[in-house]
Amino acid sequence: MSAARHTVGLLQQIARQQDIVDIAPQGSTSKAAALAQVAEQYGYAYGTAYRTGFRNSLVAVRMYRDPRPEARAREAATITAHPQAGNGGRVPGLEQGSLKPLPEAVGAVAVLKDLITFDVMALYVADRGQKVTGYLGCAVLTVILLIDRSPVEAVASGGAVALLFTVAFQVGAIRRRRIAERLTAAGFLAVCDEQGNRRFRRPGEQVTDHDRPPAPGTRLR
Repeated sequence: MSAARHTVGLLQQIARQQDIVDIAPQGSTSKAAALAQVAEQYGYAYGTAYRTGFRNSLVAVRMYRDPRPEARAREAATITAHPQAGNGGRVPGLEQGSLKPLPEAVGAVAVLKDLITFDVMALYVADRGQKVTGYLGCAVLTVILLIDRSPVEAVASGGAVALLFTVAFQVGAIRRRRIAERLTAAGFLAVCDEQGNRRFRRPGEQVTDHDRPPAPGTRLR
């Protein structure tokens, strides 16, 4: 799908004054962040990000309509400055016909990319239970390999898989910690949602029901 179709699809959701808009471009997290920046200019606030689609190949972002006066003022200013957005005119913060951010929007897009990546990575940063399950699986693999291989080969194979698990766990945790540090430095506050998941919000924003990913199988609008 082209950049223009992604942008028009988002602006159509916004034009309907929907309380929630969903963004799921085919491509990188950067594209999702660029579109989320556009939604922010129309008075929406970041809700959450998650993976969806075939084999979780799409990064989807859920934005919610921000009721605060400053958000409504931002929306009015954007509509005045970009009356032809979605009809071939300029879209706030993006180069014409592209999802590449303009220089003045690069910082905002980078922050949104960090928010999106932090939330998406929550699915892949293992908790204690996942680690136990993973290492038990390595042990079971080793036992199975003992049936038709030598003990040395079986232990080596099981150990190699366990090492890969360990590296994956550590790399994910380190990357997410660095993102959290950047968001904190940018003035975001760490909060917990009702499920106990760590999230980041700007001062004054709260974690709401809109911030939950939709149930599996829910069709994006």
